[in-house]
Amino acid sequence: MEKVSGKTALVTGSTDGVGRLVARKLGQAGARVLVHGRDADRGARVVGDINASGGAADFLAADLSSLAEVRRLADEVQARVDRLDILINNAGIGTAGPHQTSVDGFELRFAVNYLSGFLLTLLLLPLIKNSAPARIVNVSSAGQQPIDFGDVMLTRGYSGARAYCQSKLAQIMFTIDLGAALEGTGVTVTSLHPATYMDTSMVRRAGVRPLSTVEEVARAILNLAISPAVEGQTGLYFNGLREATAQAQAYDPDARQRLQALSLELTGLSAEVAALDR
Repeated sequence: MEKVSGKTALVTGSTDGVGRLVARKLGQAGARVLVHGRDADRGARVVGDINASGGAADFLAADLSSLAEVRRLADEVQARVDRLDILINNAGIGTAGPHQTSVDGFELRFAVNYLSGFLLTLLLLPLIKNSAPARIVNVSSAGQQPIDFGDVMLTRGYSGARAYCQSKLAQIMFTIDLGAALEGTGVTVTSLHPATYMDTSMVRRAGVRPLSTVEEVARAILNLAISPAVEGQTGLYFNGLREATAQAQAYDPDARQRLQALSLELTGLSAEVAALDR
């Protein structure tokens, strides 16, 4: 582990599974860690573990299925800290379960796995830029499926796997565009498939036998978050510790533009940007 004393990190979905381990390791390495989750008791336990190991941590509660909650989380981060060196968008929902919609009426996996991170990242971007050099890591997956822009919310032919894979490709497409937009700012953004069938509750709920340890997964995420070996690398997708190629739609500029326009509209950011331009 690289020492990250003096740095501040936000890890979404860090009261369980790999997020919890990543948060603990960052705290042990000297970072101030903002632990995020929905359950205050579990959050308090993670914060207690980090503080007991000599680190520093705070718990921030938010339900990422609600865009209003995402906005509140961003406001709380900015009120709590004056810098954000590392943002790890780790929170997510797996493939198990029926078609569900978010508080805002969006397909739940698209909302939690992708839209929440899209909105949170853009709301926190001024703080992250002011903390440069800084890094953003989007925890995606090798499970990727092209987005059907005629039915993004999957009202026809729904499956949990299809919803999950679409949301994970959207994360990668966002990473590519944001990497280009942040060129020269000192902020890098990468995405990754951390490991196959990791030993987490998400995988077990899907009825799949785990093939990778949580420690392997954490190592891959932390590599992008703090390792000098990937310094300056941005807009890229990794499989574990190595750069990889994502599903073909990720490299289609027209598809990425459509996704960006839709995402700005669904999160309300397009109206805010237009208001600033007036």
